[in-house]
Amino acid sequence: MRPKILTVDDSKKVRIIAQKALSSFDCDVSEAANGYNALFAMERSLPDLILLDVCMPIMNGLELLTLLKSKPALKRIPVIMLTSPGDHEVSQELTALGINGTVMKPFTATALVEKIRSILDLTPLKPAAPGQS
Repeated sequence: MRPKILTVDDSKKVRIIAQKALSSFDCDVSEAANGYNALFAMERSLPDLILLDVCMPIMNGLELLTLLKSKPALKRIPVIMLTSPGDHEVSQELTALGINGTVMKPFTATALVEKIRSILDLTPLKPAAPGQS
């Protein structure tokens, strides 16, 4: 079964970087611009992993993470926090809530994929055979 990854970040650029980084793997990537929209995305399909920004409008990453960890059906979903240097004030709270790792912005596609692969088994897509598209 293809792993499902949800990227939650108010920066479209970050969501695009995540999408491109994962485009060569057999997985489904969805996105949300804030924690509130992520809840709606999770109603449609529960992800196998969440990439979660800390600082966002409407519902920030700490608020969403707190909510996720309080719900039995959601608390086992692994979460990788997408952090910035200014997020050090909440790093202890994030760790106490049980995150599965962090990736510091700005990050490379390679660093993101390495962190994800430490949690999920990502299978590279097979190249199309000659003459197929």
